[in-house]
Amino acid sequence: MYSIEIKAESGLTPKLATQLIELSKQIPELDRPLTSEVLNQRLQGKKCLILVAYVGGELAGFKLGYEQEEAIFYSWLGGVASDFRRLGLAQSLLEYQETWARRQGYNHIQVKTMNRFPAMLNLLISNQYLITELNADPRSLVDLNR
Repeated sequence: MYSIEIKAESGLTPKLATQLIELSKQIPELDRPLTSEVLNQRLQGKKCLILVAYVGGELAGFKLGYEQEEAIFYSWLGGVASDFRRLGLAQSLLEYQETWARRQGYNHIQVKTMNRFPAMLNLLISNQYLITELNADPRSLVDLNR
């Protein structure tokens, strides 16, 4: 049996940034690993929640989000390293974030994802998240004039 621990932080430290950057390299869906610049741009100076999941003391997953508007929390980015999938970590991180957001007074959580991430789509739909907007990716359109 695995011991699973989720740690929550409200600010980005250099050590935490390094951990997130290294973990992002273990998540195949993230085609571009995180950088300190991107993390700082998204999280610094904002009310944020940084969740880090550990399995048996080993860094396994994360979920990052921040206040977008007064009552809206934006769930920006997350993932679970390949070696730690199918343990329920993504669900646990989502539930932790939802509970935290509710206690902070947020009425809505906004998430953006893409069709190329079916596991994330399934997670969101199974947790009653609603699709409120669709954006076509020009790269995914079929050219019927070929």
